[in-house]
Amino acid sequence: MIFIVVKFPVKPEHVEQWPETVAEFTRATRAEPGNLWFEWSRSLEEPDTYVLVEAFHDGAAEAHVTSEHFRTALETMRPLVTRTPHIVSTTIEGADGWSRMGELQVD
Repeated sequence: MIFIVVKFPVKPEHVEQWPETVAEFTRATRAEPGNLWFEWSRSLEEPDTYVLVEAFHDGAAEAHVTSEHFRTALETMRPLVTRTPHIVSTTIEGADGWSRMGELQVD
């Protein structure tokens, strides 16, 4: 599984509209073969920052970053962010989704 987290520092005048701005990109990505999840959150510590958590089956991320909707989204986002987003991208061998947290079990 390819696991990716990206922090998008959005200009204050665009932060409230961000979810709608990225809505089509989100829908298109979630419809991609191999996409496991694609979820946006807003940072509590940095309210002008949105955090994207996404995952793909091995090999599927390449199709994502070469898709038309990805290229379109980059051009849409570029003037709305304050700096280059920060990213963590890694491959997690043998994983195919979320696991249950062992330290906090609820029946």
